[in-house]
Amino acid sequence: MERVFDSHLHIINSKYPLVANNGYLPSDFFVSDYLKRVAALNIQSGVVVSASFQAFDQTYLMNALSLLNKSGSEYVGVTQISSVVSDQELLALHDHGVRAVRFNLRRGGSAAVSELEFMAHRIHDLVGWHVELYTGFESLISLKDTLTRLPSVCIDHLALEKKSHHLLAHLVGSGVKVKATGFGRLDFDPYSCISHLYGINPDAIMFGTDLPSTRADTPFMDRHFYQLLDTLGASAAQKVCWGNGRSFYGLS
Repeated sequence: MERVFDSHLHIINSKYPLVANNGYLPSDFFVSDYLKRVAALNIQSGVVVSASFQAFDQTYLMNALSLLNKSGSEYVGVTQISSVVSDQELLALHDHGVRAVRFNLRRGGSAAVSELEFMAHRIHDLVGWHVELYTGFESLISLKDTLTRLPSVCIDHLALEKKSHHLLAHLVGSGVKVKATGFGRLDFDPYSCISHLYGINPDAIMFGTDLPSTRADTPFMDRHFYQLLDTLGASAAQKVCWGNGRSFYGLS
């Protein structure tokens, strides 16, 4: 592909605060490590996503975005914030390139699910952000009606479980976005699922590497990307691997 948008990557730098999650602390994965790892994929833009073990720290994210954007690339951020964050803090994060708030319903470390609807409307009204959910089937089905009321929402990693497919298809048809990411976390073949969801809403699906794939059974491999290209074909791949993500995150 001429250029690729990575909708989901993590940068880990133990110079900044880390919080053990279920006893797990990750190894460092610096900006330099990421750029070296994806050099062959022609990634020119993307999204740094806060993980459970980064909790509400913003300092690592500000540093990562500054380093990634030095070369003229366009990277934005997804953070985790407390529900009591001030408007001034949200506006400052927006100025630094943050574009969404993540709710980690699988591993914690984020604000509580009880705050999801309030926060989704608040951040959308103030700064035009969306919410992102790391969730599997049980949480997803309990939130089905809530998600269709939110102004803008995205689900990570194809909702992780095969039994989520029917619900995911319904949500995509209602305008919910989905990340084609975390292939090594899934209990199903992602390619047929992605094709099916693309057929429902061609604007909804966004490719991402999920590097460095912390705690995944299989880390991201370049063959995942190339098989996705083969599955989609050139026109659909241009949307899934570039245009959809750029549009959703407000990049020109």
